[in-house]
Amino acid sequence: MTVVTDEGLPLAAEFPEATREQWQRLVAGVLRKAGKGELAGRAVEDALATRLEDGLVTRPLYTAEDAVDDPGFPGFPPFVRGGGAAGTAVSGWDVRQRHTDPDPVRTNEAVLADLEGGATSVWLTVGAGGVPVADLGRALDGVLFDLAPVVLDAGAETEAAARELIALFAARGVAPQDALGHLGADPLGLAARTGDTSDLAERSAAAAESAARYHRELPRVTALTVDALPYHEAGGSAAQELGCSLATGVAYLRDLTAAGLPVDAACALLEFRYAATADQFLTIAKLRAARRLWARVAEVCGVAPAGRAQRQHAVTSPVMMARRDPWVNMLRTTVACLAAGTGGADAVTVLPFDDELGLPDAFARRVARNTSAVLMEESHLARVIDPAGGSWYVERLTHDLSQAAWAWFQEIEGAGGQAAALGSGLVAARLSDTWERRSARLATRREPVTGVSEFPEPEQAPVVREPAPRPPGGGLPRVRRDEAYEALRARTDAHLAATGARPRVFLAALGSPAAHTARATFAANLFKAAGIEPVHEPVTVDAASAAEALAASGATVACLVSSDALYAERAEAVARALTSGGASRVFLAGRPGDAREAYEKSGIDTFVFAGCDAVAVLTSVLDHLGVA
Repeated sequence: MTVVTDEGLPLAAEFPEATREQWQRLVAGVLRKAGKGELAGRAVEDALATRLEDGLVTRPLYTAEDAVDDPGFPGFPPFVRGGGAAGTAVSGWDVRQRHTDPDPVRTNEAVLADLEGGATSVWLTVGAGGVPVADLGRALDGVLFDLAPVVLDAGAETEAAARELIALFAARGVAPQDALGHLGADPLGLAARTGDTSDLAERSAAAAESAARYHRELPRVTALTVDALPYHEAGGSAAQELGCSLATGVAYLRDLTAAGLPVDAACALLEFRYAATADQFLTIAKLRAARRLWARVAEVCGVAPAGRAQRQHAVTSPVMMARRDPWVNMLRTTVACLAAGTGGADAVTVLPFDDELGLPDAFARRVARNTSAVLMEESHLARVIDPAGGSWYVERLTHDLSQAAWAWFQEIEGAGGQAAALGSGLVAARLSDTWERRSARLATRREPVTGVSEFPEPEQAPVVREPAPRPPGGGLPRVRRDEAYEALRARTDAHLAATGARPRVFLAALGSPAAHTARATFAANLFKAAGIEPVHEPVTVDAASAAEALAASGATVACLVSSDALYAERAEAVARALTSGGASRVFLAGRPGDAREAYEKSGIDTFVFAGCDAVAVLTSVLDHLGVA
């Protein structure tokens, strides 16, 4: 039997300790062979670093040297490691299902099915875009209000919906001290959605007064939501989402204390809602940073240490949901749910994979709620307190994101607070700038969207759902990662409906499959992202056969695909043959290098390669083909 010393088990004790400098030298050798030049020291890591939004940088290596602030312990300030001492390890997170169907009968069926299938709370859209206030009782028929909290999302009709829900508590014999729920008042979030900032200060104060009154009557019912989704859905970054939520939370604290509540009680009435994306580490860091930042705000406001914890509701990002090949959304929401749970969210809503197509069906809702069930009950994710804790990468990312978010929060406060920043257009302008930069990455496919900009399947039958009610608009825009490619696909779909065929591009492959397969695959994916059908028949062509193959393909646009070596030998002759055979436009898959002038003289119009502006290229092709 091995006796473990007081120092613990000396794993790999026989090997000398590897230093950061040794790692840098080895990597520098690899980069030198790859043609990256002579690099040394920190420059090696800089060459492999990834730059994110908000000025954040992720590096290839993290060690104890990168350790930053002490995250504390779970359940204690600054609550980075979780809002409770046991995190979600006792019972897991609250599985909160969202319902937007305006039909109260169908909504009731879906609500009961969700609760029977593992959901633990109900998130119900009421009023415009959801169930009418008068039908709230029918929609919630059979729901046990002392077991399953009801979370309202009623927008401008929040006060009426709150009164209706409270009346239901009384009508069904639920004692005031046993009633559970969240009334969902969020005047600042509604102003961000609708653009209506008139009398915003008065509306916010009125919501706070109602919240204070309901708190005295129903001690376990909270009232105010700090919803960061409007800023995320408008294209905001993680730091902008956090900064706006902090500014909103501070505004509500001011209103609640002005309404007569002690600051500790006011803090307990707030629930913060954040987006969880498929960028799992950024999501984990965002939720951890949100708790740290709010704990600091609460500390400055004089809240007792135990009351500084932030209650978090994470929702899988609508921005990342694709309308084409929506089945891939299941993968995105699974990663996002995993990140939300790992990040310590108290409640998690997984949007159904068909959410962007209309009203989700029963299968999609089942998959959504089972995502949480599998992660908690089979993967045992909820049995570990702060699974990401201790990772130097996550701790550093949490710290850096906190710094960026705090700077944005201070800027909003300096501009007069969240209401003033919304009214002046400061928030809208800053989010627009962020989305513009991100749109450029999406257009160049540096941020790929599987099933949309990468590996699309235009021939796949579209998934059709009953249209969902339109949510309130007029304020911040609602953006989607797939929107530029969706516009292209809509054009080719209309062309297909009108003519019975999709626009085509002929892939003129030079040489053997070993020489052209990689670029043929790249070009096919590129054109299919716009719904353009690639024709790769025959497998290979030369100057003598290119024109005939083009005519047989039925295309008037062609793209040369092969290796650089074969391009140098054959591209010009084949391009001339294609042009003389009727090709109105000829592409070449690859960078032209020094041969650009010669290629252009032979009839090659455009070069497509990894990192090119795919949206601009594909738009020009459709314009050229007359696809309206």
